Amino acid sequence: MNAAPHIGFAYELVLADVIARYHRGLKEETFFLTGADEHGDKIARASKKEGLAPQDFVDRNAILFQALIKKLRISNDLFIRTSDKKHHWLGAMNLWSEIEKAGDIYRGKYEGFYCVGCEAFITEKELVDGKCPTHNTAPESIKEENYFFKLSKYAPELKSILQSGKLKIIPESKINEMIALIDAGLDDVSISRPEGAIPWGIPVPNDSSQLMYVWCDALSNYISALGYGRVDDENFKKFWPADVQVIGKDIVRFHSILWPAFLLSAKIPLPKELLVHGFVISGGKKMSKSLGNVLDPNEFIDAYGGDALRYYFSREVSTTEDWDLTREKFKETYNANLANGLGNLVSRTLKMAEQYWGGKVSGDASSVPPIRTRITETETLRDLGGFNIPYLVTNNIFPRYHEHMRANEINRGGDVVWELISYLDQFIADYEPFKLVKTDKTLAEKTVWGILYGLQAVSEMITPMMPSTAEKMDILLGPKVKVDSKGDFTFSVTVPKEPLFMRKQ
Repeated sequence: MNAAPHIGFAYELVLADVIARYHRGLKEETFFLTGADEHGDKIARASKKEGLAPQDFVDRNAILFQALIKKLRISNDLFIRTSDKKHHWLGAMNLWSEIEKAGDIYRGKYEGFYCVGCEAFITEKELVDGKCPTHNTAPESIKEENYFFKLSKYAPELKSILQSGKLKIIPESKINEMIALIDAGLDDVSISRPEGAIPWGIPVPNDSSQLMYVWCDALSNYISALGYGRVDDENFKKFWPADVQVIGKDIVRFHSILWPAFLLSAKIPLPKELLVHGFVISGGKKMSKSLGNVLDPNEFIDAYGGDALRYYFSREVSTTEDWDLTREKFKETYNANLANGLGNLVSRTLKMAEQYWGGKVSGDASSVPPIRTRITETETLRDLGGFNIPYLVTNNIFPRYHEHMRANEINRGGDVVWELISYLDQFIADYEPFKLVKTDKTLAEKTVWGILYGLQAVSEMITPMMPSTAEKMDILLGPKVKVDSKGDFTFSVTVPKEPLFMRKQ
């Protein structure tokens, strides 16, 4: 919250939103939380630099974050703010009290390094050339009397939890990293700071001279937002533990070691999975304000539309790896896969339907001619006998799509969708219905009906990724009117007045 949202935050929003929309589409009751961590030293310093009180500073920036959420059509159920005394503070303070009851909090002195960017106390062995490896800045040396959490007490249990998969981490490589940290020895951690050091945070229960250190405060938002610590805790009872928490790779250790330890101490169930995404790189370098390569998501939304950016995040980004984004690469991908790809396929198919059949195309799954294109390098679809577009969708495309989406492999799910789009393009090239209609109008109609059937499947699959485009496609494909009891139906399509995606020069 110390600055306007950047492209990496937009990616995390979309990734979580695709997961939430997918499960809602399966009729699974879903609660999707996002929000803002607003306390801490970093915020206090940034607000002072701009001559604003911390609350005024985060209020201003919260508007920017919520505006981005609206632009990207993020379907979150709640936007939690840790400065929200009504919805957050009670839960955070209750968690502290439960940890204290367990005997896991004591008062002590801290002397060592502190990284403002990480909002974390760090040890000398974590430094690289004397600097924080994440922010490439030298830490501050501080000496304070704080409250400490007995993290070391939970080292054996944390290791067991990670090894057993009770807390699943994707990618699995992160599990080994966290176990290595545990094996190296976990120190007890400071979980408060003097009120005079950071005059911006939640007071420690029964000791207003100390403020809850940002991670104890921030991590508790996942349960405070659901009503933990309040009378109205129905959502907490219904939705916790979380099925998945979506986080960046720079905060894995806080979520896989510190957060579970807090929960174990307070006797609260652990989340089931941490989905850890990579960083966005711009022009081969990590995005940095000092380098001037920070990309504003609003720039891409304003130029290409929210769904275009959602497409890029959903398909072009491998969820668990770092990824490079430039304006040139984005435009090239947009033109190839959206303007010339999906958009062109929809336009020419609907124009054929309108031109040759007045927009009403009849058929059934069994009457669509077989695909002539290879599905593998060694086997042609024609060899399988009757292997047509509806068969492909039902028996090949949908099963693989759902397998990837249920595993939160969103980009691989997107690949399956565009594989179908490729088959539909090739189907048109194989049969050339615009020529076939002159010699066999019946077969041509069955061919176009098969393409419309495939587009209907595309619309269904991209709904979590590109909701606005899916809605437009559903309108264009129109209502399906049943013809007889055998399952035949007619598409009643509308030709779009303009392409779904305008080509960019």
